[in-house]
Amino acid sequence: MDKGPFSVEWLAQSSRGGAGELPGSPLQTPLSVPADSPREREAAERPGQGAVPAGAVPGRARTKFSAAQLQELERSFREQRYIGAGEKRRLAAVLNLSQSQIKTWFQNRRMKFKRQTQDAR
Repeated sequence: MDKGPFSVEWLAQSSRGGAGELPGSPLQTPLSVPADSPREREAAERPGQGAVPAGAVPGRARTKFSAAQLQELERSFREQRYIGAGEKRRLAAVLNLSQSQIKTWFQNRRMKFKRQTQDAR
């Protein structure tokens, strides 16, 4: 079967920047650096998680929580790992964060808690 333009191989190669090469040329694999942790290895395997291409709109910047915000969020997490709607509204108002940021922080904190308890076994 001919590996002409728009074959799976040709498209894979062209997405790596090798579109100028002939369609029948072998695929080039990028060199990989060994990752230190399973999380880094997993992130390295995900395509499109690197730098933002030129002309693309970057996503939302990472929220940097203050020490006071983290202290209040951790206190609330120690009391209850799953946050209710009322507590979410209260924390959002007190900490000057959106309810979405509070929800996401709790989701991430539960995952961190899960990893910590699994590593302790």
